[in-house]
Amino acid sequence: MDDVDRIIAQWAVERPELATLPMAVFGRVFRIAKLGGERAEQAYAEFGIGRGEFDVLATLRRSGDPYRLTPGRLSATLMLTTGGMTGRLDKLERAGLVSRSPDPADRRGQLVTLTERGLSIVDEAVVKGLDVQREALAEFSEADREQLADLLRRLLAAIG
Repeated sequence: MDDVDRIIAQWAVERPELATLPMAVFGRVFRIAKLGGERAEQAYAEFGIGRGEFDVLATLRRSGDPYRLTPGRLSATLMLTTGGMTGRLDKLERAGLVSRSPDPADRRGQLVTLTERGLSIVDEAVVKGLDVQREALAEFSEADREQLADLLRRLLAAIG
């Protein structure tokens, strides 16, 4: 019995007519996200970055060589406001993990590029983050992990 089961049991006493299965699912999804996020933060902290900075570096890395995107493209990909993106980019630039330069295709625009140091850090951090996630899923068989990923994909599609 976990904390979510205890919450469901309390509702069963107070409001026995409620069908609480959705609460059981989403309560666990939210707790998994919180705990998984905390573990990811710990893994990324070893590299001097947080989850938000990792997300920016990883987005640049996934974009392929030359690992360069506009701030607007980064904001859209990460669902961040331009102000939120500016703060992250300022921090990453001060740390020497990204550089900003004028966009030759847009006089008013900029390009954000992953530096060699940023590339090295994100390549190490993604492995560390995957190790943490793999460890969390270790008790599940490969088939169970695939089924869980599929069920969560379907849930996300239904909500989104």
